[in-house]
Amino acid sequence: MGELVGDQVYEKFGFEFPLLIKFIDANDVLSIQVHPDDTLAKERHNAYGKTEMWYIIQADQGSKIITGFNRKINRQIYQDNLLNKTLPDILNFEDALPGDVFFIPAGRVHAIGAGILLTEIQQTSDITYRIYDWDRVDKNGKGRELHTDLALDAIDYNHYENYKTPYEVLLNRSSQVIDCDYFSTNYLKIDQPVGKDYNYIDSFVIYICLSGSFLIEYEGKSEPVHTGESVLIPAVLKNLFLKPEGESEMLKVFIKNRAV
Repeated sequence: MGELVGDQVYEKFGFEFPLLIKFIDANDVLSIQVHPDDTLAKERHNAYGKTEMWYIIQADQGSKIITGFNRKINRQIYQDNLLNKTLPDILNFEDALPGDVFFIPAGRVHAIGAGILLTEIQQTSDITYRIYDWDRVDKNGKGRELHTDLALDAIDYNHYENYKTPYEVLLNRSSQVIDCDYFSTNYLKIDQPVGKDYNYIDSFVIYICLSGSFLIEYEGKSEPVHTGESVLIPAVLKNLFLKPEGESEMLKVFIKNRAV
């Protein structure tokens, strides 16, 4: 398994692959959620927590992302707004534009608005606390399960000045987008062949094609990657070339080796 994911990754996660890559196409606003961190998830569920990031691929005009609060609050203010069905009044709404990045650390309330297509990179975890579902009910008049009490100790009630993550767009050069304990993500736009040397990392690499298409050439072989596709580069493969057909955009995801 070390040849696939990297020796250090395998030592930490064993046979469980540490990341999930998703494409989410939201036709309606999704429920407001929060995820516990590793400590709380371990204590309650014997599982990992969930830190994630979103890259906006497409967005209808006026589409919004909900992330965090629009002011510093506390547990009591949050509970009062939840009880009074005024939770949206204290939530932070951000315009969603193609190319925007939102980092969602464990503890941050969040939701994807209607009309948004995005790719999500997250810790491998299915621990989600749903805290509000816009009072929607099914044909029998029943709402979805909420995890009101569980969420209280998981939520980060602080306010942050910047909820969007800035990054550079450098043609034919990678630029760092997110670097956290759980994954590192780079953005890359290319219009000519680019060589990659991964001898400096002990990790798999995932390429997510955002637009266009490109070939991954390695050891005399090639693999085409098209818009909306992802490909896993095993840790044992250290040298390759990316050859675009025209212009192509992609995200590169891996796990950075950190001293314990």
